[in-house]
Amino acid sequence: MDVTSAKDIAMAIAAGLGVLGPGIGIGLIGGRAMEAIGRNPEASGAIVSNMILAIVFTEALGILALVVSFIIKFV
Repeated sequence: MDVTSAKDIAMAIAAGLGVLGPGIGIGLIGGRAMEAIGRNPEASGAIVSNMILAIVFTEALGILALVVSFIIKFV
C-alpha cells in the first residue's frame, strides 16, 4: 500500500467516524427538545433557542472532524 492509498483510507475513516457522533448527538438533542416542548409548550421559545445552541456546538465537532480529514488527505 502506498502513501496516497493510506491517506485516502485515513481520510475516509476520520470523516466517517468524525461525523457519526455529532449526527447521533443532533438526533438525540432534537428528540429530547421535542419531548420537552410536548410536556411544556409554553417554554418552547427557550427550549428551541437552547436546542439550536447545542446543535451548533455539536455540529462544530463534525466540521472539525472534516477539517482534520482534509488535513490528513492534503498534508
